[in-house]
Amino acid sequence: MMTILYPAAAGFAVGLSLIVAIGAQNAFVLRQGLRREHVGAVVAVCALSDAALILLGVAGFGAVSGAVPGIAEAMRWLGVAFLVVYGALRFRAALRGGAALMPAAGERAPLGRVLATCLLFTWANPHVYLDTVVLVGSISAQHAPMEWWFGAGAACASLSFFSALGFGARLLAPLFAKPRAWVVLEVVVGVTMWAIAAGLVVA
Repeated sequence: MMTILYPAAAGFAVGLSLIVAIGAQNAFVLRQGLRREHVGAVVAVCALSDAALILLGVAGFGAVSGAVPGIAEAMRWLGVAFLVVYGALRFRAALRGGAALMPAAGERAPLGRVLATCLLFTWANPHVYLDTVVLVGSISAQHAPMEWWFGAGAACASLSFFSALGFGARLLAPLFAKPRAWVVLEVVVGVTMWAIAAGLVVA
């Protein structure tokens, strides 16, 4: 049992350390959690996507992606374009008073549109391939022949974090009862998106 727990715990620690950094995906999950809008579906998509990417990394996809640099470059510019547009939308919402973020304002966004946005944040982000696929994949190789338990631990970390972020966001509801707080959040999300995009351009 100890031989299983060690790689699983190591995978959990590595996965959590990589995912807690503020990023476009995390900001989106937080936003949906504050809106209380399709939170379960968003958490499920993020967790399952991470699990799939971790599976690819443990299976050796990191080596394959490294051999085809054109894929990484294409994903980088796709990510830049998407982040710039989404950030601009958040700034526009802030100028309008943040009404688009108010939990009780207007109609709920369609589930399909929310999930499509969530998938783009996850799969169009080049960092996810570097962190989740290449890095986790390479570290998991150090735990052979227990690398799959390492991957399972990393996947559990992803599920735990997104669940806490999405469902725990409602604890901030009293703070975000004030319209100004939503405006600030929109600006923070927009700045985060553009900062990540700028980092991708520089990279």
